[in-house]
Amino acid sequence: MSPESLNIPAHIAIIMDGNGRWAKLRGLPRTKGHKAGTEAARAIVTRCRELGVRHLTLYTFSKENWNRPKEEVGTLFDLLTSFLKNEQKRLIDQDIRLKVVGDLDGMPLAVRTALKHVISKTAKCSSMTLNLALNYGGRDEIVRACRALVAAGISPEEVTEERLAGELYTAGQPDPDLVIRTSGEIRISNYLLFQCAYSEFYFTDVYWPDFTPEELEKALADYTSRQRRFGKTGDQVEAPGD
Repeated sequence: MSPESLNIPAHIAIIMDGNGRWAKLRGLPRTKGHKAGTEAARAIVTRCRELGVRHLTLYTFSKENWNRPKEEVGTLFDLLTSFLKNEQKRLIDQDIRLKVVGDLDGMPLAVRTALKHVISKTAKCSSMTLNLALNYGGRDEIVRACRALVAAGISPEEVTEERLAGELYTAGQPDPDLVIRTSGEIRISNYLLFQCAYSEFYFTDVYWPDFTPEELEKALADYTSRQRRFGKTGDQVEAPGD
C-alpha cells in the first residue's frame, strides 16, 4: 500500500519498547540500545510530520522507570537532553511544537530546563505536536485530574467525561486514533488509560531501534484496513444470537 493510499490518523501514540533486548542480542550494553532508540525516534518524528500526522505521543519515561538502575536512568536523561539540544532547530524547521505529557516538575533540573527551553522555542509551531510522555503514569494522571476537579469545587453532579478530559495532560488534543507498541509485548503499561478507550492498537515484534519509517507504514496500512466503530455495531457484524 502506497503512502498516498494510507488513512493517516490525527493522533498516533507509541510505546517505544525493546531497546535493552535489541542491545542484548548484539552483545552491547543497554545504553547502546537506548541511543539507537533515540535515532529511531528522530526518524519516526520526521516521517509522521511528512505524512501529515497532527499529534504524535512517545512514551519516553514512565513513573515506573525510576526503578531501573541509577546509571541507566542517568543515561536516559543524558540522551534526552542531547536529543533536545540537537533537535531544536529541526523541530522549528519542520514546524513541530514540543509538549510534555507528565509530571515535568518531578524531572531533574537539567532535563527540566532543556525541556522548557525547547517548549518555549517551538510554542508557535503548528503543523504537528510532539508529546513526550515523561515521568508519566496513566493512573496518576487520572488521580491528578480528579484532584483538580475537587480543588476547583466541582460538585459530583457536574463531573463529566469532558470536564475530566480537560484536566488531563492532553487537554485540547484529540485522543489517539492508533496506539503502537514495539518488541512483542501485548499490553499498554499504564499508558494514556483514559484517552485510549477507543483507540486502535497495533503490536509488532520489531524492537524499537529497528522500527523504521517503513515499519510505521506497515502499521498505518493495517490501521487503514480496519473499520472503526466506537462501540457501535458495523453493518457487516452480526448481532449476538443472529
